[in-house]
Amino acid sequence: MRQSMLISILESARDALPREIILLLRGKRRKDRIEITDLIIPPLATRGMGFSSFPLHMLPMDFSLIGSVHSHPSGVLKPSTVDLNHSFGRIIMIVGYPFSGVESVAVFNHSGEKLSLLVRNDRSEKIDPSSDC
Repeated sequence: MRQSMLISILESARDALPREIILLLRGKRRKDRIEITDLIIPPLATRGMGFSSFPLHMLPMDFSLIGSVHSHPSGVLKPSTVDLNHSFGRIIMIVGYPFSGVESVAVFNHSGEKLSLLVRNDRSEKIDPSSDC
């Protein structure tokens, strides 16, 4: 994931406080890694206090969608049972309050197992060397 993309996610989450945000992640799977390339605003997304959602039937057929990112204004960086039961794609990214940087982000697979996140600056230099996404 590029640093500018992470900054956009964190700024969106801060701007929406106290409501949650939800975005879709577009990317590519390469062996045991997933590369996040784009953010997509889901059609008819609903953002509220303690929830965010979108109607799945409104999504176009897009096999490059690899997951979603949503915020937890509470700061909890773990997926809830609802998050896991309504996961979309291979990964769930959660950003938590105070939305200040990579320490405010956690990535999980659809089973709830934590994954590593590699953030690169826009010139492809490593920022956080601990690594799967």
